[in-house]
Amino acid sequence: FGNLIPLDEEGHPVDESLTVEVEMGRLNVGRAPSQVLDRRLDEVITLMDTATAVATDAAGRLVFTVDGELKTIDSPLENLAIYTALMTTGTIPGVTDLPGTAFDYMVDGQLTAADLEGSAVFLAAATDKTGVFTTDEIAYIDAFLGIQTETIGSVTYSDIDYSTFDYDRQDAYGEVTVEVLVQQTDGSWVPTVVSIYDEVFGGVPAAESGTLEAYTMAAEDARMVVNFIHEYEVPVSELEASSH
Repeated sequence: FGNLIPLDEEGHPVDESLTVEVEMGRLNVGRAPSQVLDRRLDEVITLMDTATAVATDAAGRLVFTVDGELKTIDSPLENLAIYTALMTTGTIPGVTDLPGTAFDYMVDGQLTAADLEGSAVFLAAATDKTGVFTTDEIAYIDAFLGIQTETIGSVTYSDIDYSTFDYDRQDAYGEVTVEVLVQQTDGSWVPTVVSIYDEVFGGVPAAESGTLEAYTMAAEDARMVVNFIHEYEVPVSELEASSH
């Protein structure tokens, strides 16, 4: 987890130049009472129990089919609740089965590498769409949420094992497409199917493995995709009005 920063008797850093300010944005909700996330997790559990199908959108957020309607889990609180559950116990409590087999890792009752891999998207969907993830931000929120923590003296930190985590941007998004509004040369906006890999990342490859830095890259890439979808899902009428 790196080197601990020396503190004085009052708990202040001896050398403040060694510290880095962390902007938490929406993730500050992680400091709220646990009942806040518990309530939102209950709402997700209700959807899971009644869903007849489950899939993901281009960013990897969960999409449930309930009574013939698609319901995307886009609430930051609900995504943070899912993230916390997966990273703490490796399962969504009270849910023992989901349609199909692709999401069995979420209900298998054990913490596995699949939970770690899947959780990055949920953390991304919980944060500010326009912020930029840092390793410090993720380490801080994990510690605050009590995820896999260790304590040395008065310092409590999250000690997650990322050694099995692998991320490759092209593997994750190379074949992913999404229909968004694309501005034409005449100024109009037309629904168009585009490549996430090309439009969001410019076709630039990136890969990391085995570290918090690798996990941060995965979460940041997912955040960028969420932001892209959010920006270009806006109705044409609103986009045209804002351009005048």
